[in-house]
Amino acid sequence: MRTQVGIVGAGPAGLLLSHLLALRGIDSLVVEDRSRAYCEARQRAGLLEDGTVNLLREADLAQRLDAEGLEHGGIYLQFAGERHHLDFRDLTGGRTVTIYAHHPAARRRRGAGVRDQRHRRGRPGHRPAGAVLHHRRR
Repeated sequence: MRTQVGIVGAGPAGLLLSHLLALRGIDSLVVEDRSRAYCEARQRAGLLEDGTVNLLREADLAQRLDAEGLEHGGIYLQFAGERHHLDFRDLTGGRTVTIYAHHPAARRRRGAGVRDQRHRRGRPGHRPAGAVLHHRRR
C-alpha cells in the first residue's frame, strides 16, 4: 500500500488531520497501537476551543457536536470566601469553549471516509500495530 502521509495516533488530532488531508486530495495512513474498539470507547477530555469547533464545522464534521455539545462561556473561581466569574466572551472577544465528549467525535471522524484496513483485509484485531486506518481521497 502506498500513501502520501503517515499519521501516528488515531486520537482526535490524528483523525481530524487525516480527514482534512483527504479533503485536499492527499492520501494518509493512520496507525494506532490500540484497537478500534478501545479508541472509540475511551473517554477523553471533552473541551473544544472555539477554533477547533469552527474547523470541525468547516470540515462538515460538526452535526453531532452542534446537536449535543454544550457551549460554555465562562467559569467561576472561588477564593477567600468570594466567588468570581471569568466570562470567556468578554475576555476573548466573543469566543467560547464547547463541552463535548471525544468518543462520539472520533466515531464521526472514523465514519467520514476512513476504512479500517484490518477489517478490509479480513483479519480483525490481529495486527501488531492495533488499528491501521487508511483515508482515501474522495
